[in-house]
Amino acid sequence: MKQSILKSLILGLLLMPVTASAQYAPQSTLEKQVKKTAIVDTIQIDSKFIPAGTTKVVVAVPDDSIGKTYPVVYLLHGFAGDYSDWTNRAPRVKEVAQEKGIILVMPDGYDSWYWDSPLKPEMKMESYITQQLVPYIDEHYPTIPDAKHRAITGLSMGGQGAMWLGLRHPNLFGSIATMSGGVDIVQFPDRWHIRQHLGEYRDNPQAWQARSIVNLAETIEPTGQNILIDCGVDDCFADVNKHLHQVLLQRGIPHDYTERPGKHSWDYWRNSVLYHLLFFSEAFRD
Repeated sequence: MKQSILKSLILGLLLMPVTASAQYAPQSTLEKQVKKTAIVDTIQIDSKFIPAGTTKVVVAVPDDSIGKTYPVVYLLHGFAGDYSDWTNRAPRVKEVAQEKGIILVMPDGYDSWYWDSPLKPEMKMESYITQQLVPYIDEHYPTIPDAKHRAITGLSMGGQGAMWLGLRHPNLFGSIATMSGGVDIVQFPDRWHIRQHLGEYRDNPQAWQARSIVNLAETIEPTGQNILIDCGVDDCFADVNKHLHQVLLQRGIPHDYTERPGKHSWDYWRNSVLYHLLFFSEAFRD
């Protein structure tokens, strides 16, 4: 009797893999669908605002864009980086762009700090982004071409750049953010090639002070922009970001402020950028 039961159990087990296999296959297919990413282009734009005369830009567009239009997020890289940083070092941005239905635009900042340099008339990064790049992207890609559906953020030098461009051009950017941004350059007069664009601080302090975001925030009025400040508590820029937060509070300018464990590193930014894209996605919906 026991042998008959054992044989029946063995026979049943042998028949079960057909059902198990049929259940497993769709799960594998679903996993592949979830990981679908935006289509990435690397384009080259001729520009009178860039010393080389041409500049590269990475653009990520959702992979179902035919007949659709999308909001746009401009992602700025940090010092010593380039246009390829975000897709190479934080590749999940391509998945989130696909999932949220967002076009990502990642220009090359050339260590410019995203200003029009008063010392280098051939380097006009602010003019390039606001006067040429934004119109170019709206003309060549399926964007929703208004400020409400356009956002800008960046890391470190790019965080400072995003705030500089966003606060000065609310007609272009309805949402702005910074992660680990160098938002008070006056505190770092000998670092990151800033003096190559502005001169020595002791010789021209007004140029430095005017380009520090903490000082710019003292002069602006509420515009209805969605603003996010984000920095790790162990970051070299933690104190200046906290100061910017306090200035905006005193000015009565609504914003979100986030402190989380983390240093000035890609380990932090790979995680941080996902929060920024979610923040922007909700702003676009509202």
